[in-house]
Formats: sequence, structure tokens, C-alpha cells
Amino acid sequence: MRYIELRRHTDNDGDALTADGAADARAIGRDRLSPPYAAFVSTGAGRATQMLEILRHAAGQDEVSITDVIALRSSVEDRWRAAAQAAGEGADVEAMRTVDPVLVEHESRLLGSALRRVLEALPDGGRALVVGHSPTNEAAVLGLTGHPVPPLAKGEGVLVVEDGGRFEVEPLDPPR
Repeated sequence: MRYIELRRHTDNDGDALTADGAADARAIGRDRLSPPYAAFVSTGAGRATQMLEILRHAAGQDEVSITDVIALRSSVEDRWRAAAQAAGEGADVEAMRTVDPVLVEHESRLLGSALRRVLEALPDGGRALVVGHSPTNEAAVLGLTGHPVPPLAKGEGVLVVEDGGRFEVEPLDPPR
């Protein structure tokens, strides 16, 4: 079995976490992590890496490097924003698919492949902590597992469990 904890970054202003976003990341680090982690993975965006630095420190694993996997980031973010806006507030990836099916199919496949490479690099029993963005996190999970997940609010995440090529996906945090 291998595990990926996939979280959306917390509150940001541009490409940096806000003071509230950093405080929220520290709160996640205090009581919502499951170390040890074999890998810490960022999309390469400053806000994702900043959150991972906070979480890595909270996990007591400052010696483990953060790996940037830019393939977990979309090159067509404006198109995602347009699809999300057209699908309506709170739309999930499936709703965006009705607006722009080519975008969701193609990007889910690309992002899911990138997430698969992260998973395949883990040892048996290994766990990765990945911080990214919405809706591309959700698209990556869909592309990897075939399971749609609800939209992730800032700081929220899902646990992807791989067991012999089968996948389970569950929320990381209890409903509020």
C-alpha cells in the first residue's frame, strides 16, 4: 500500500500565504498530519511550497527536501478559471466537464499521470504529502483513480490509498 495526502494550499495573496493562511497551515500541522512522510511534493508555486515548509517542520522532518513537480500544475489556469466560473460557484470537476469536456479530459489525464509518478516513486507503505491547487488537485485525483472528489476548500485535502493497483479516496479532515 502507498498513500498520498493531497491538500490545497491555505489562504494566499498572490503567490504567498497570508498571515491567516500561514496560521491555518500551522494548525493543520499541529493535529492533522500522519508522519512520517517519504516525500514532500509541491507544484512549484510559492504558496504551495511555503505551506509544505510549515507542514514539514510540524512533522519534524526538516531534513527531507521538498520536491517540485510542476506537472501537477496546469499550464491553462485561465481556462480552468473560465470553466469554473461558467459552471457556477462551488462547481466540482464533473460540472466543469459539462462546460469544457476537452479541458477536463485532457488535464485530468495529464495531472493524474503526474500524481501517479509521485505515487510510483514511493516505497511500499510510503506516504507523500502533496500541496497543490483547486480544481487541479481534484482533476489529478480523477485522472489517477477515476473517482471524482468534491471541491477542496483552502487547506482541505484527500487521502489517496493505492493497494495493488486499486484506489480508495477519502477526505483527510472530518466534515465541519
